[in-house]
Amino acid sequence: MPRTPMLRIALRNVFAHKARLLMTAFAVMLGVTFISGSLVYGDSQNRAATARATDGYERVAVSVASDVVPSSGGRAAGIDARTVRKLAKLPGVSVAAGRVDGFAAVDDRAGRLLGHGSHRGGNFAPGADGTDPAYHFTRGAGPTRDRTVALDESTAAKGGYRVGDTVRVGTDKGAASYTLSGVFRADGTKLPSGGSLTLFTAESAQRLFLAPGRYQNVELTAGPGVDVPQLLSRVEAVLPAGTSAVTGARLGQIEARLAAGDSDTMSQIMVGFAAVALFVAAFLISNTFTMLIARRTRELALMRAVGASRTQVRRVLLTESLLVGAVASAAGLVVGIGAAALLQKLFAPAETPAAPLVLAPTSVLVPLLTGTALTVLAAWLPSRRAMAVPPVAALAAAEPAAPARTGSRRTVFGAALLLTGTAAVVYGALTTGQDARTVIGGGAALVVTGAITLVPLLARPFVALLRPLLARVHPVHGDLAARNTVRDPRRTGATAAALAIALALASGLSVLGASATQYLDRATTHDFTADYLVKPAEGGMRMTPESAAPLEKLPGARFSPLNQSTDYRVGGVSSVLTGVDPATIGRLLRYDVVEGSLDRLAEGQVAVADFKARQAGWHVGQTLPLERGGGKRGSVTIGAVYRADEQSDLMPSITAPDSLVARYDSAPNTAGILVATDGGPGRAALAGVGHALGDNPALAVLDEDGIRAQDTSGIGDQLNLFYALLSMALVIAALGIANTLAMSVRERRTEIGTLRALGMDRAGVAGMIRVEALLVGALGAAVGTLTGVFLGWALGRTLQESVVGYALVIPWGRLALGVLLALAGALLASVGPARRAARGPNALVFSGR
Repeated sequence: MPRTPMLRIALRNVFAHKARLLMTAFAVMLGVTFISGSLVYGDSQNRAATARATDGYERVAVSVASDVVPSSGGRAAGIDARTVRKLAKLPGVSVAAGRVDGFAAVDDRAGRLLGHGSHRGGNFAPGADGTDPAYHFTRGAGPTRDRTVALDESTAAKGGYRVGDTVRVGTDKGAASYTLSGVFRADGTKLPSGGSLTLFTAESAQRLFLAPGRYQNVELTAGPGVDVPQLLSRVEAVLPAGTSAVTGARLGQIEARLAAGDSDTMSQIMVGFAAVALFVAAFLISNTFTMLIARRTRELALMRAVGASRTQVRRVLLTESLLVGAVASAAGLVVGIGAAALLQKLFAPAETPAAPLVLAPTSVLVPLLTGTALTVLAAWLPSRRAMAVPPVAALAAAEPAAPARTGSRRTVFGAALLLTGTAAVVYGALTTGQDARTVIGGGAALVVTGAITLVPLLARPFVALLRPLLARVHPVHGDLAARNTVRDPRRTGATAAALAIALALASGLSVLGASATQYLDRATTHDFTADYLVKPAEGGMRMTPESAAPLEKLPGARFSPLNQSTDYRVGGVSSVLTGVDPATIGRLLRYDVVEGSLDRLAEGQVAVADFKARQAGWHVGQTLPLERGGGKRGSVTIGAVYRADEQSDLMPSITAPDSLVARYDSAPNTAGILVATDGGPGRAALAGVGHALGDNPALAVLDEDGIRAQDTSGIGDQLNLFYALLSMALVIAALGIANTLAMSVRERRTEIGTLRALGMDRAGVAGMIRVEALLVGALGAAVGTLTGVFLGWALGRTLQESVVGYALVIPWGRLALGVLLALAGALLASVGPARRAARGPNALVFSGR
């Protein structure tokens, strides 16, 4: 047969079977949509993050910064005003703006913290014309008098503030009320995304954040035509010791790399889930072409009988898959770009407009080539099997689907993969070391592949297990559905496998997420017996022991700061001491003392966590030499040993009386303040603690639920994102069920017509198809859920060595929800095929069709 008609034959076949190929093309389109949308959105986010991080550096020719930090001791930190004036007089410098910044949080009118993430404060540095090039004021003007501030427009909008309103701002020095002088827009170098920015006068900012008359850095703006490298040389020649200079362009490059790294992580996660979606789509594509080719066995045999070679017939089939894959991939690319644009608008920060889309060549070519190649590859295997059938045998009778036999090579291969993978996963779970998770990852791939290979073999026993239940619910329809489901185990297995992959990933994530959430919940709240924990707001102020002093005025309150002091060597072991109030700490934290007594804290002794004592070989009554950086020496005696989780944020590794810590460290960092009130927690008690602390928005007052929510919210957010991404795989798996049922209904027109002629009504036919869909969905859900729980257990085991107290938690409710969603998806996928089957005439069997 000549080659030229091959393309025409392929095109004719595609249009002849367009209804059957539609769902396959839709699955390819969904997978390509996911990966193209991920790539385009990731590139756009990278570009937007880079632009935001570098926004503003173009106006900075040279930046001068102090190398001395305020806590370092010795000479005063920062750059003095005399140096700023000297820099301003250098040739080529048009503006020298001294900058100082620190933590500043803003309350709304109800006393709630505005913004999330970083809360920053800075100074308004007007030039000779009264403007600051870093800020563009949309309302009012910059602060020029004491007790006046300006807010970024996003924060002002969230709080409903207008120029002239009173705004409460909290800093490390406490909270105070200010008059709002103006609202501004700032570039990316100043305004943290999602956070807040408050501008003070230079004098106020220096007093709050550094020291009077000193700046943390100076931004130099060059005049027109000034050579920046030459300006940098002039600046470096006059800089005092302890300061350094760098060009704004160099700072922009550093920030761009940091921003791109953060965006790349999210992009990689999305691309990973896109790969899962495409992998699931491969089963649908392969299954569809297998059924199509099986139905066209006579047609293909006739082509070979009239002179077409195996290569030519295979080329026709692969050309069909190429056409379907190319068209579907192109459609997926277009839809993916649209999805990326929608995501850009939905998730753009409120304070900035949506970034423009970036269409890089890779983001266009990779989805197109991947989708097309995957379609051709998925069609290659069934075309190869079809060519193995002799033309005479194919013309004599359609090749029946071969059932999965226990002794077949496929079964042996699948069993070998499953057993090898299971052994590797169990070995990795029961051993420790850095390679354990790598071993589990490799074993998991083998387990999933083996399980998918064996799903056809599991179809018969699984349906047999459910047949008694089906017989009770629908004696006739259920039995017919069970027989039809196992009529072609390979087709059923391939359809269920796609669903199994999605459920395996979702179930594994659910097990890990539930276990980690329970562990974090226990680690953060089990030892908490106080009513409230006072902590700095996120990214906030540094608390000191004096921060707790205002609570002395709160009637009936018992409290203790957690004064963390570092840089110790106790008994030759690097240690951190946490100073507490010996008189109240036993009421505020649950100390499970296993040896000694906590009362010995009042005698100047220390209490040690059991893991610390075990690692160092310490015991109660032992006196240890103590040395702190700076040459201070002494000794401590261990008065108690208590059980503690090494990962706990609250329970210290070494608890010491605050008087002992004060002896060696005059400025410890207060990690939090534990507070107990008369009558326990409540709205009035919460308001009382907040009021005693000056109603400072920089301080968060958390009860047990607040601590739990703060520490476990990150896991919940990540799981929700992963579930949303996995939903694409579930949609594709449901399409596979719909496609399989649709083709099965077409193949069984005569059979369904016979049933209608024998008295089965339309509802009975539709019910039979729905039960078939539910059986396929239940098989995939069962295999996927069991596989996911097993892999989740194994990965969790690798955490138990480093995370004491981590235990396996089976989230029965979440797993049941996953199974119900899978069954609901299968039932929804059966609606169309069931309707078509029910509409068939009852005399179809007599028509000869």
